[in-house]
Amino acid sequence: MTPARGSRELRKFWVVLIVLAFLTPLGIYLPKLLQGGGAWGEWGVEEVEKMIGYAPRGMKKLADFWKAPLTGYALPGQESAPASRLSVSYVLSALLGIVVCGGGAWLLGRWLAGKKDRRP
Repeated sequence: MTPARGSRELRKFWVVLIVLAFLTPLGIYLPKLLQGGGAWGEWGVEEVEKMIGYAPRGMKKLADFWKAPLTGYALPGQESAPASRLSVSYVLSALLGIVVCGGGAWLLGRWLAGKKDRRP
């Protein structure tokens, strides 16, 4: 692969990621419109219990273990903001997630590449 081709493919990758980040508010609105529920897969213990009739023991045990840094995808102080402002927060949350996950993967790759170079 030539360097020019690799950078072009990398640019396409970033464009697709950014487009997907801007489409993330659909995850909030579509489920509510289609079936009257919340975003798919973002259920709490109570929602799971209501849907399937019980809450798994492990889910109950770990429910309070982790609190999201951007609860409800809202920026601090905007928890009760109108939906349009929350959509902006949702996109910012998606972009932040991309940066954190991408940065972590990049750092891990650099660390593993450095370990490979030090092998005898």
